[in-house]
Amino acid sequence: MEINQIQVYLESSDSQERLKGLTELRKYESEIAVPLLKTKQRDPEFLVRSFVAMGLGNKRTPEGFRILLEMMKNDLDYNVRAEAANSLSKFGAEAVPFLVEKFREDDNWLVRRSILAPLMDMPFPEALYDVCMCAIAGEDMTVREVAISGLGALAGTKKEKDALEQLLAFVSSKFWNIRWRTAQGLSKFDDPQAKAALNYLSKDENHKVVAVALEGLML
Repeated sequence: MEINQIQVYLESSDSQERLKGLTELRKYESEIAVPLLKTKQRDPEFLVRSFVAMGLGNKRTPEGFRILLEMMKNDLDYNVRAEAANSLSKFGAEAVPFLVEKFREDDNWLVRRSILAPLMDMPFPEALYDVCMCAIAGEDMTVREVAISGLGALAGTKKEKDALEQLLAFVSSKFWNIRWRTAQGLSKFDDPQAKAALNYLSKDENHKVVAVALEGLML
């Protein structure tokens, strides 16, 4: 699609046409795409703003970083904040302090999941440990579960000992889903304490916990 047609779509009163215009910008270089993405940063439709955040994450320019940071901090819709956080994670090390800060400030489950997930795949163990501890102390059970299994990503890092200590504390949890997540995390560790804990969990009353523990013992 020609750029003048994209501009027409972006100015349309129909949100579906605006979304189409934003999608077409994927084919253009950052110098063209980012200024146009910026024009829809405060679009009334949250889905349009989410597409803006997604597009800025794919283009990755200094201006895009600044806009994403603003969206992650200030947008009123948690879907947009979550998409902005996910896009910021693609910038790597420079985004990490802002993601950790946002995780502490914003207790929305989707925002937190959108920060926690990419950090598990990034080489910043201190940051991952910090957000996992924050999530475990939080009230949302789904985020807590992900954080517990996410501690396994710290195996082999400078935070391995701390992460293992945290996981071992959950082995006797009264909640089967917490024990299940604990077994997932422990499976990543090549440590006698982790193996002993997995052996204990392999005799759990819940078959899902048993399955994960046995699988972990075979690794």
